[in-house]
Amino acid sequence: MRPPLLPIFTCLLAWHALPACAAEQGVANRVVVIENVKLDYAQVLNVEPVYQTLRATRTEEQCEPSSEAEVAASGRMEERISKVVDSVKDIFGRRHEPVAPTPAPTSTRRNCKIVEVPREFRRPIAYDVDYVYKGTKYRSRLPDDPGNRLRVRVSVTPYIADAVVVPPR
Repeated sequence: MRPPLLPIFTCLLAWHALPACAAEQGVANRVVVIENVKLDYAQVLNVEPVYQTLRATRTEEQCEPSSEAEVAASGRMEERISKVVDSVKDIFGRRHEPVAPTPAPTSTRRNCKIVEVPREFRRPIAYDVDYVYKGTKYRSRLPDDPGNRLRVRVSVTPYIADAVVVPPR
């Protein structure tokens, strides 16, 4: 029968009292294995961005253009009105003031309506990275593009069936 794990973990918190604690729990010959860790570099083989697609709508005014004949007729009418206004100004004595040019037609459009235009944006949110370390290929999803090489944490721990593995201090 296996002893309950909670008292063993409680014993692990009191590292200096581990042998006495194990004896109290009735666990004989319990081995605590400390993890061996080092940092090294792996060669990056491939990086694929993972995109998030955002969808939004924007309202725009869309108008059908007027026919060329209507635009030309409108322009001729405005020219005539402009000439009449200029001659009236001349009659009332404003000859010495510069005459401002008449503005061009403001709109050559008709049948305008407001429509919603869908828009789509893609942005990278992560990177799937294929890399090789000591001849073995791995794949991990990372928050940033690592470049040509990737720093890896290497942990080696001997396998002992009932061992309690403790991370290094």
